[in-house]
Amino acid sequence: MLPFDFLEYQDRLKKTKKKMEERGIEVLLVTDPANMNYLTGYDAWSFYVHQMVAIAIDEPQPIWLGRYQDANGAKVKTWIYDENVIGYPDYYVHSDKYHPMDYMAEILTQIGQGNRNIGVEMDHYYFSAKAFERLKKGLPNAVFKDGGLLVNEVRLIKSDQEIGYMKKAAILAERAMHHGIESIRAGVRESETAAKISYYMISGTEEFGGEYASIVPLLPSGKNTGIPHLTWSDRKFEDGDSVIVELAGCYQRYHVPLARTVNIGAPSPHLEKLAPVVTEGINNVLEKAKPGVTCGEIEEVWRKSIGRYGLEKEARLGYSVGLGYPPDWGEHTASLRRGDNTVLQPNMTFHLIPALWFDKYGIEISETFRVTEKGSETLTNYPRDLIIKHPFIFNQHEGEIS
Repeated sequence: MLPFDFLEYQDRLKKTKKKMEERGIEVLLVTDPANMNYLTGYDAWSFYVHQMVAIAIDEPQPIWLGRYQDANGAKVKTWIYDENVIGYPDYYVHSDKYHPMDYMAEILTQIGQGNRNIGVEMDHYYFSAKAFERLKKGLPNAVFKDGGLLVNEVRLIKSDQEIGYMKKAAILAERAMHHGIESIRAGVRESETAAKISYYMISGTEEFGGEYASIVPLLPSGKNTGIPHLTWSDRKFEDGDSVIVELAGCYQRYHVPLARTVNIGAPSPHLEKLAPVVTEGINNVLEKAKPGVTCGEIEEVWRKSIGRYGLEKEARLGYSVGLGYPPDWGEHTASLRRGDNTVLQPNMTFHLIPALWFDKYGIEISETFRVTEKGSETLTNYPRDLIIKHPFIFNQHEGEIS
């Protein structure tokens, strides 16, 4: 069963074709798995080989092109007709001689689409330089245009059903965060906490289960909290450690990221002073976020808020978030940073991550928020302050914590 009804997919296709027309694109080759999912419902771990959805501006049905062994999955997991699902033989996979784009170019030529203005998604993880070269070689009469972020821009404003899925993802994020933080204490390995988080992210609630997130739990601790994007090791937490936990709940491929900072015992003076500055800035940003405000204006509120304490943040403040596949849950469109003139509209969703990193310590407290008709709302409801874990003493003989 598809996550959305036929009419919603048709509306997405209509909006995509409108943008194609604006860019002078007659055929759009969609290779980003998130965009393939958005337009057709296709969902499988097949993005490690070349695949695409081809959309002709004057054809009612997209065409799915991918590996032959994945074709049955495309027939089950999309709304398009079975005859529009075309698989290439396995000798095209990881071959020095053959390339899947050779096959796809031949199919496009056979159906009369080989001499048109063809848009390709030029800048994402799944469309390689070699793929583009082979596609151009196979379609010498085509005019290639950059179709990058075209579908991503359509995805910026969520439907009510998409928001509903994100609210379920938020419940999963809260649940995973609660159990992950509960497991953090001196003597416990980072890997054990990562496992606990992963269990609750996926096992879900009695009503619904979760999915794998596009990014694994991020879990730097101790001096490594000044280094973003670290995952976990088998290092054991120690008394006095601070620990950054960043994760996301995922439901129907829709993500709600959430980050918190935990301290085992009393925090350092640096961290103790920093935490209220960050929460104050978050509160100021959320108060400012509303329809009609630009992303750049949101960032300015944060910059001025922390600037009063002599602090600066080099990285962007946040980004549009929602549907995603590894290695990223961001939508690659609107960013909360200086100079981004994207105007906030109802049902846009952002991961607000005002993290601050220094040489040997850092702090992350993040929220995912939705723009409402009159303001904004956070999708999770989790304590926003620095979280203090009182040290436990483990009695090895009795197997109890006291």
